[in-house]
Amino acid sequence: MEKIRHKKKLGGYPAIGVVVSITLALVVIGLFGVLMIYSQELENQVRQNIKMQVYLKPNLTETQRLQIENSLLSQEYVAKENSKPVQFVSKDEAAKKFIAETGEDFTQFIGDNPLRDAFLVSINPDFHSKEKMDKVKSEIQQMSGIFQVYYVEGLIESVNSNITKIGLILLGLISVLLLTVVLLINNTLRLALFSQRFIIRSMQLVGAKKWFIQGPFLWRAAVYGLLAGGLAASILWSLSTYAQQKIADLTTLHNPKEFLVLLLLLLAIGMLVAVFSTFFSVRRYLKMSLDELY
Repeated sequence: MEKIRHKKKLGGYPAIGVVVSITLALVVIGLFGVLMIYSQELENQVRQNIKMQVYLKPNLTETQRLQIENSLLSQEYVAKENSKPVQFVSKDEAAKKFIAETGEDFTQFIGDNPLRDAFLVSINPDFHSKEKMDKVKSEIQQMSGIFQVYYVEGLIESVNSNITKIGLILLGLISVLLLTVVLLINNTLRLALFSQRFIIRSMQLVGAKKWFIQGPFLWRAAVYGLLAGGLAASILWSLSTYAQQKIADLTTLHNPKEFLVLLLLLLAIGMLVAVFSTFFSVRRYLKMSLDELY
């Protein structure tokens, strides 16, 4: 019995291959996007933990302490977006925390609590430089009722230096990756349209206008780009949800709003790159001679 041979349809468009290729490329872009979101959130958390320690003079009244707190809250260098920009820590609370962390009760052999009441002041990220932090320290030090002001000077320089380096590295990687993905999608669509070059020429020979020929191809590219973007967004959302379930610390770095923007960007990138690549590819075949098509 003679075997039936299935012949490939002339001018067939490899839709599945195109969608899969674009989807995989967008997933890679999305993963780097998530990495950038996490790094940004980590930076925010590190900066929120940069605080000025303001130690008070002894025997201050409650009214004096409230005056100092209100004065601090009115300053522009205080990070008011934090839930507790100025946090009061009594010397008794500080002693309990020290004993809990070290397991040693120093009050038993000293006979008194030498610690001081203090305010932990969250500093606005705009002031996270050594020069500005020193100026803030000097201003607070001059307030009435302040004994001493302290902050970890090396931490500021280290944070700024490391964040700058990480930001430049990630920016470089995402730029190279984005260019690579655009070229990959462009080549994928050019190869897909290669099988339809004679259909394009046939439409041209019967008198069809360029916009009429390009229209269906652009529309199809937009649909496939959106479909690939939707698939990539779904895959990225599933991977993110799974990772957060397995690694609890990732939940603190997850920013739902920025993540949603990233997913929408994947849809836009998928559609725009597919449409523009198809436009230039079809225009290229429209300009070719019959000999060049072969």
